[in-house]
Amino acid sequence: MSDFHPLLSAAEAAGGAVPIRFVGPKDALDEAVRGWAELNGFEGKAGQLLVAPGGEGIAAVLAGTGDRFDPLAARGLSARLPGGLYRLELEPEAAGRAALAFLLGAYVFDRYKARPDKTPVRLVAPEGLDVAETTRIVAACALAREMVDTPAADMGPSQIETIAREIAESAGAAITVTEGEALLEANYPAVHAVGRAAAPHRAPRLIEIGWKLDQTDLPLVALVGKGVVFDTGGLDLKPAAGMRNMKKDMGGSAHALALGRLVMEADLPVRLVVIVAAVENAVSADAFRPGDILNSRKGLTIEIGNTDAEGRLILADALTRAGEHAPDLTLDFATLTGAARIALGPDLPPLYTDDEALAAGLLAAGTEVGDPLWRMPLWAGYRGALDTEIADLKNDSSAWAQAGSVTAALFLQRFAPTTGAWAHMDIFAWNPRARPGYPEGGEAQAIRACYALLKARYGG
Repeated sequence: MSDFHPLLSAAEAAGGAVPIRFVGPKDALDEAVRGWAELNGFEGKAGQLLVAPGGEGIAAVLAGTGDRFDPLAARGLSARLPGGLYRLELEPEAAGRAALAFLLGAYVFDRYKARPDKTPVRLVAPEGLDVAETTRIVAACALAREMVDTPAADMGPSQIETIAREIAESAGAAITVTEGEALLEANYPAVHAVGRAAAPHRAPRLIEIGWKLDQTDLPLVALVGKGVVFDTGGLDLKPAAGMRNMKKDMGGSAHALALGRLVMEADLPVRLVVIVAAVENAVSADAFRPGDILNSRKGLTIEIGNTDAEGRLILADALTRAGEHAPDLTLDFATLTGAARIALGPDLPPLYTDDEALAAGLLAAGTEVGDPLWRMPLWAGYRGALDTEIADLKNDSSAWAQAGSVTAALFLQRFAPTTGAWAHMDIFAWNPRARPGYPEGGEAQAIRACYALLKARYGG
């Protein structure tokens, strides 16, 4: 994956950076740029951007703030600026937040283009900024986005495994991979059932990374991710329009791996387990069927009402495995339901947890770092929608419940670890419309909020 780092220290930059000045409607401009601003109608309104020429290049960039400056708005700058090196003219606290936003906005996915769209945008680290920490966060978000953006032909179960192995090796962590028919021997029957129809070189697998597991005095955190590399819907085949972006259905695995790498690189004082179920929900003579009864690692049987509700099946086995480690905290990430988007749209992922302290912590962290979540209820009145006459539960909830994201979360709750707190995030992992700083394509959601929560909860 990409190793481009758009943040340079002041020493690395060695001068020559173009200043970005944030200007409100009432702020005075110096004489060098005042005339140019007046000529171009720049008034400091929110969203205005003006490149002021000087000498043989750019003298300064003026960024309008409106009446109230929001550092997070700096995310929209990178895509609008010419390639080159820039520095932010802001007070240290605001500069740090704006720098992170600016760098998140600098992400570009051009792997399949003959030549890059433009020279990359780079930023000189503001004074006092923790360059290593900021770089880790930006790189983690870029990893998740790049994995989601990569077409399914090049991001199958084996490629996810390769990325997981590279992360584990870099951190000195252990990794185990259970693949193909070995999933049945190891008691991951739901993972096997969902992925068995894929071609042999895209066989299903359960990937598990373990870090610091011998340091039993540390709390254990489990991160679980849904890794459906492509979702045809199975025998309940999706229409063409519904299948178009299903390369992103492994977004949960990308988020779990990216957050796991971030935790290990930051050396947070925790033990860590990252569990990813990587499968392709394909169509073949061996595909699992509507009406089948699947076993699960937990021992609960699941009646299949719809083969397109496969993500919760592989998460059932993965969450059960996480519970065997007796974690203090479990966070799972999954592009699980279209109902979540109907409820909250693409930008606001639903958060499900029955732990009040964890809910408050995640919501506060999301607000603080500009990575929002919205708590949704694990409404007990809808549990009956998962009942069935011939198995312990079914994977498609009864139509009377209607709330598809809620019932999917209730399904997962049946398999979630019980030794500590658990939270499920039904992420979209995608920007459906292009705008500055938010290109259409893969998006990192909840990674920064969860990382901030982990630092606040466990220190480091």
